[in-house]
Amino acid sequence: MLSGIGEDPRLTGGKDFKLPKYTVKPLEEGDEYDIQCSAEELQLYLKKHNCIKVLKFPGVIGGHGSLLSKTDQGWKDNLARIKSGSGRGNTIKT
Repeated sequence: MLSGIGEDPRLTGGKDFKLPKYTVKPLEEGDEYDIQCSAEELQLYLKKHNCIKVLKFPGVIGGHGSLLSKTDQGWKDNLARIKSGSGRGNTIKT
């Protein structure tokens, strides 16, 4: 999208734009491929190159390890103090 002065801020060092990535596939033969553009540019691209947009789920990266393993020693010491004063049958893991 153009700024008010007619320059594309993506090319002139303006704000760092994060454009979405789309997967497209030609209607004739051909493999799927990714392009990065705005939604308006995507519509023009699909018409010009006779392609369709392929719907995909976004990639999800799950966490590794427990939350307790990512905390600092001060928090672990605080949990140990709470556990020692909580009595029998407590469920606090340290």
